[in-house]
Amino acid sequence: MSSEMYARIRENPKFKELVSKRERLAWTLTGIVLVLFFGLFLTVAFNPAVLAIRLGGSYVTTGLLIGFFEFVFFWALTAVYVRRANSEFDALTEALLRESSKEQK
Repeated sequence: MSSEMYARIRENPKFKELVSKRERLAWTLTGIVLVLFFGLFLTVAFNPAVLAIRLGGSYVTTGLLIGFFEFVFFWALTAVYVRRANSEFDALTEALLRESSKEQK
């Protein structure tokens, strides 16, 4: 691609929409992960007794369940991002490239 085509793509409103939506989703998911991840570590640092509570008299503790929940939840967040990327973001990218290639001809 030529530098003129790159300039046209950057100026296209669909490109700005794509960048805006991707950034918004990425920062939202990043915030969620950071809050949960550091929340667990802050709990370990300042109130570890909460994580040692046994559930139902078994060997399963709240810390184990919270850690497992975070692991599964982070995979789910990844799936949310991949789904949006494969549907909405890819569609915007294809439309943007089609428009740019038409303008070039």
